[in-house]
Amino acid sequence: MSKRFTIPAILLTLILLFPFSLSAADHAEKEGELDVKEIIFEHLGDGYGWEVPFSHVYRIPLPVILRAEDGKWFCFSSGDLTEVQVVENEATGKISKHLVPVIKTIEKDGKKYDFMLRHEGKHKDKVVQLLPLDKAEAEAAAADIKANPDETEYADVNDVYYKEYKPLDISITKNVMALFIAAILVTAMVMGLVRYYARRGLRAPRKGMGFFEMLVGFVYYDTIKSTLGENTKRFAPYLLTCFFFILIMNLVGLIVIFPGGANLTGNIAVTLVLATMTFVVTNIFGTKHYWKEIFWPDVPLFLKCPLPIMQVIEIFGIFTKPAALCVRLFANMMGGHIIVITLTLLIFIFAAFGSAVAGGATVVSVLFSVFMLLLDVLVSFIQAYVFTLLSALFISMAVIKEHEHEEKKDAGNAELENKINRELNDEKGALEKLAASTDAHA
Repeated sequence: MSKRFTIPAILLTLILLFPFSLSAADHAEKEGELDVKEIIFEHLGDGYGWEVPFSHVYRIPLPVILRAEDGKWFCFSSGDLTEVQVVENEATGKISKHLVPVIKTIEKDGKKYDFMLRHEGKHKDKVVQLLPLDKAEAEAAAADIKANPDETEYADVNDVYYKEYKPLDISITKNVMALFIAAILVTAMVMGLVRYYARRGLRAPRKGMGFFEMLVGFVYYDTIKSTLGENTKRFAPYLLTCFFFILIMNLVGLIVIFPGGANLTGNIAVTLVLATMTFVVTNIFGTKHYWKEIFWPDVPLFLKCPLPIMQVIEIFGIFTKPAALCVRLFANMMGGHIIVITLTLLIFIFAAFGSAVAGGATVVSVLFSVFMLLLDVLVSFIQAYVFTLLSALFISMAVIKEHEHEEKKDAGNAELENKINRELNDEKGALEKLAASTDAHA
C-alpha cells in the first residue's frame, strides 16, 4: 500500500481513538480502577454468547444444552439467562446499561427447574441448576457465602438462597461455534480448489485460490514429502488438515468482530486435542522397530539392564513430544492476544492522568497494537507450520522400518568412513610432499 493511503489511514485511526481515550478518563474517574486481569480473561475465555460488535452488553445467543440433577435434558437459548439492565445516574442524568444474570425457570413433567449463569462463586461463568433450601439450610448457606464468597456452592438471588448443582453441560459455546466455523471455512477452501480443477483441468488458479494452492504445495512437497518419503500419501491428509485448521483458527482469532473473536488456539483444551491426535496417529502406526527402540534401545547394556534407565526416558519421551506441541501452540497464541489486549488497555489506564497523557498513550498503544497484530499474522502461519512439521517428524520416526534404519545407519557409517579415508589421503599426500621437499634440499 502506498504512503498516500497508509498515512491517512493511520491518522484517521488516531483521530477516531483520541476522543475514545478522553471518554475513558471520565469513565475511570466515576467507576474506579479498571480490573485489567478480569478484562483480559473475559476476552480470552469462552462464553455462552457471542459479543455483538462494538457493544459490551448485547450478545448473540447460542444454544445451552444441559442434563439436570434427575437426568432430564434441557435445551434453551443463552439469551434467557441474562437481561439488559438500564441504570440512570441521578447526579449526572447519564444512562448506562449492564448485563445481569436472571433465573431461567422451566416446567417439565410437573416439576420446576431453575437454571442460572453464575458470575461469582465456585462455578463462576458456568450455568448451574439452583436447588431450593429449607430454612436451616438457608442459614448455613448465608454463613458459607459470607465466609467463602469465591468458593461457595450456594447462591443468593434476591435474598433467596439456593444450592448450586453443576449439570452435565454440552452447550454450543462461543469456542465450539468458532470450531464449527473454522471447519466450514477449511472445507470450503479445499472443495473450492477441487471444483476449480474439476472445471478447468490443470490450468493454474490465480489470486486467492492461487495463494491457497501455493500453500498446499509448500506444505505437501517441502514439509510432508521431504520428511515422510514413501509414507506421504498415508499421512498427508491428516497433516494438511492440521496445518490449515490451525492456520484458520489462528487468523479468525485475530478478527475482533463476529465470526472472529474466539481465542481457539489460545485455549489449551483445543491444542491438547490436536496434540493428542498426533500422539494417537504416531503410536498406532508405530512399527516394531519403533517400539523396540523404546523398550530395548540400541545403547550399552548397563543403561537398560538391570535398571531400565533408557526405557523410562523413552516412555517419558512418548508423552513429552505431544505435550510440547500442545504447550508451544497454546503459549504463543495466548501470549500474542494478551499483549494486544494489554496495549489497548493502556489507553484506559493512562486516561486517569488527564487528556494529554491519554492522547499520547493512545498514539503509542495504537501503533504498537497494529505492529503486534501484523506480527501475530506472521506467527499464525509459523505456528501452524511448526505444528505440522513436528507432527510429520514424530510420525516419520515412528513408521521407519528396521531395514530402513539399518540402511541409514550403514549409509552414515559409509559416509564417515569415506570422510576418514579422505582425511588420511590428504595427510599422506602432505607427508609425501614434505619428504620430497626434504630430499630436494639434501
